[in-house]
Amino acid sequence: MNKYFLLIISLIALNFSFVAKDIKLKSPSKNLTVKIVNEKSSLKLKLFNSNRSILEADLGGFIFDKNLFENGFEITDIKKSSINENWDTVYGERSTVRNNYNELEITLTDRKDATNSMKLICRAYDEGFAFRYLFDPKFTSDIIISEELTTFSFGTDHYAWITNRAQGEYKKDKISSITKGCERPLVIKLPESYVAIGEAGLVNFARMKFKNNPKKEFSIQTELDGKVNLKKANYRMPWRFVMVGKSPGELLENNYFIQNLNAPNEIEDTSWIKPGKVIREVTLTTQGGIACVDFAASHNLQYVEFDAGWYGNEYDDASDASTITVDPKRSPGPLGLHHVIEYANKKGVGIILYVNQRALEKQLDEVLPMFELWGVKGLKYGFMNVGSQEWTTWLHDAIRKAAKYHLMVDVHDEYRPTGYERTYPNLMTQEGIRGDEESPSSEHTLTTLFTRMIAGAGDNTNCYLAPRVSEKMGGKTGQMAKAVLLYSPWQFLYWYDRPEESPHKKGGAGAASGILKKEDKLDFYEALPASWDKTIVLEGGIGEHATMARKNGENWFVGSLAGAQGHKTNISLDFLDKKEDYEAVIFFQSEKDLNMNTVSIEKIKVNKKTVLSKELLKNAGLAIIIKKL
Repeated sequence: MNKYFLLIISLIALNFSFVAKDIKLKSPSKNLTVKIVNEKSSLKLKLFNSNRSILEADLGGFIFDKNLFENGFEITDIKKSSINENWDTVYGERSTVRNNYNELEITLTDRKDATNSMKLICRAYDEGFAFRYLFDPKFTSDIIISEELTTFSFGTDHYAWITNRAQGEYKKDKISSITKGCERPLVIKLPESYVAIGEAGLVNFARMKFKNNPKKEFSIQTELDGKVNLKKANYRMPWRFVMVGKSPGELLENNYFIQNLNAPNEIEDTSWIKPGKVIREVTLTTQGGIACVDFAASHNLQYVEFDAGWYGNEYDDASDASTITVDPKRSPGPLGLHHVIEYANKKGVGIILYVNQRALEKQLDEVLPMFELWGVKGLKYGFMNVGSQEWTTWLHDAIRKAAKYHLMVDVHDEYRPTGYERTYPNLMTQEGIRGDEESPSSEHTLTTLFTRMIAGAGDNTNCYLAPRVSEKMGGKTGQMAKAVLLYSPWQFLYWYDRPEESPHKKGGAGAASGILKKEDKLDFYEALPASWDKTIVLEGGIGEHATMARKNGENWFVGSLAGAQGHKTNISLDFLDKKEDYEAVIFFQSEKDLNMNTVSIEKIKVNKKTVLSKELLKNAGLAIIIKKL
């Protein structure tokens, strides 16, 4: 029989002191205040931003499969600590991350059995607040959690940006419209700020989403994707967090917060982990592979990815990922994959192979060392099972195993990041995004930017020549802007295009809709990096417009995108170095350009005092390369 418990608190002063029933925790700058209170015999959390109430969280507990903590708890110890450090990224949206927080470790001891306890860990950052529970192995080794009862409550029916699938379409609606299966991070607009509520450090627990709490108005409750065995979860739950920002751009700019809630890098030698731009090979032929390698080498792309079908029908359990057996439904072949890999390595281009979950589940331990011997640089894990504790654990184990064989990983489909790329930076990117395969409008991309991208890198499958670019997605410079705005250290480009030397007949994982010719001007994509030293959100409104500047080395790249209403952008270049002159190369599309599917390029001299003003047409974009003279 399932047992529900409330955290019934009796505040006992031991080696600490606090006022009345409240335990207070402030962020380093004291802008955020957390109050943990014993209210009506349950443990509650109240979050304030500059004395303004943000939300209340009911840390009500869990439903276990056995009797546990039936008589509630006493707080028997509180330990305070602070961390203020910087850590260097292997790659990312910034080269260095500041990790600065104040922490409380609150020991909750069983009233009935003083030898049984668990700990509530609370952290206050200037960027937000996070908490999680640590369980006592002596008493919970055979315990199953069937439900988590954490609830976030608001005093008003605020607007939120909601989707029930990681690759689903976002809609702006009231909190009261949330039913179940609502994705995280969930961004909510408050009167004077924005919050993002989500999950960090998910490694061997069941995934958390949100559902409505019918017992509390304007409230949402955590929803686990299945039961959790605490022993298999290493007796700890993932972090639950609330980020707070004055604007959507501040939330996005602070997304390193989620990485800070994960363990430090565990890969000692990371020299083989390299970000880069990728073109996928869909003809599954030797000719197509060589053509993609040559194109990559001549256009400053670092990788070629062989997509589904190179080892047979990816949906057939009989397909063998240790063989090169082209699926005849996708391509007539022939594919000399070993020859292409050897050719690519000589040209400094890495090969990435797609492998479906069906094959990985059966052959993971066999194929990983084999792919390393082949000279493969990374894998794209396709159609992964995600959500349950079993598959969450399996996937992260598969990422760790790939690192053992010096293989980078891109996880596709419904997986959303929770910061594990800090711990295992061979996890380069992941889908979990409604990317260009779905032909999203610029408005939807601008919603994705300020919601999904808070979680981390997104493989957006950037398009360029495909008809959908001009027909549905705002034009070529909008795609350029998206390659800056939507971060991914493996940046897939030209998703539906193939080099002109490739076989032109239909074939491969998705027929090509554009042919990349030698005379095509691809200067912007050639110059574009895939990793950044600094990131600044200059302006933005969810679903409306956005402008971001990112630095790599001495150069800056700016992307600006407008939604359905268009946008006049005034881009101040005050982020540039003092007393230095730069050249700005501006890629834009006028009404005439959009009609003719052309791109205009303007070059001007700029400095720190320059303000660039441009009128962006509806759904259109702007991209800028700024180089120091």
